[in-house]
Amino acid sequence: MCVSKSNTGYIHRPNSSQSRKGVFVTLRALLDHSRIGELLVLRGLITNDQLETALDERRSCALPLGEILIRNNIISRRALTYTLWRQRALRFVAGGLLFFMTLGGFSKRSFADIADVPAKVTLAGVSGFGQPSAYPALFGADEKRSENLSAFTKWTDMFSRFDRALKQSSSQNIVDQMKRDLAGLKGLSLKERAIGVNSLMNKQRYILDNKNWGKSDYWATPIEFLTRGGDCEDFAIAKYVALRALGVEEERMRIAIVHDNIKNIPHAILIVYSAEGALVLDNQNPDVKKADSLRTRYRPIFSINRQAWWLHSAPETTLVASAE
Repeated sequence: MCVSKSNTGYIHRPNSSQSRKGVFVTLRALLDHSRIGELLVLRGLITNDQLETALDERRSCALPLGEILIRNNIISRRALTYTLWRQRALRFVAGGLLFFMTLGGFSKRSFADIADVPAKVTLAGVSGFGQPSAYPALFGADEKRSENLSAFTKWTDMFSRFDRALKQSSSQNIVDQMKRDLAGLKGLSLKERAIGVNSLMNKQRYILDNKNWGKSDYWATPIEFLTRGGDCEDFAIAKYVALRALGVEEERMRIAIVHDNIKNIPHAILIVYSAEGALVLDNQNPDVKKADSLRTRYRPIFSINRQAWWLHSAPETTLVASAE
């Protein structure tokens, strides 16, 4: 990566009055791919003087900064590669944290505090599939599980609003129609139910939240979605509830927030874990796809169901080949 003196700067040891800023300086260096020199100084792998000398040399040649440091035996290739990998992994995590910040305020809630509202619309005579025997890595990423749903107020509030809506007589016709639409999927395999639900919900109108609700990000209940349409997370939520109505256990499903590498935008999909692996139910695709076939398109940030959430990151085995 090209690094210049003007955008790298030099690091000084903070005094006590600066200590609180240290975390943010480090985080900035970790997240900014143009600050690898600063990051190496922060980690104590090179000194300010060594960085300045390497930057001076870089201005006189076309080599990347990392290659200059390696050539001059200032740092090993392995140490540089590991630092770059940590930088990439943290950017992955930071992307997830950015989404958390958009989900609303914080409250101490676990899945035990969230009513199992989808169970209230379960169709009679449907059977479940039990817990999946394995959870394959989603799009090849590592994941960490937590039952603390504190950050996800738009998700938890959606359940509360859905619960209240089910008690209103005005919602009954919508729920009854959804059950009639789903009735023909009873008794089918898990994949066939997923295909049927994906096709059914993808018929709904796509509309952005700011136009539909006057808000930049609103997680609609299935009743609201079936009445007014919605955007990607609303499609995913409605599919989640529809499959629960068809007897699919929550352990087999997650709403996944991903980065769409083709469109370069955040996106929401539903993941269903079947005997054939993780299946993707996507409002951008009429077909249900295996997650493995979409590795190059989607980069997972976090996934969630009513019981827990998972933070996804680049696999620890990933190595950055060289400094760019």
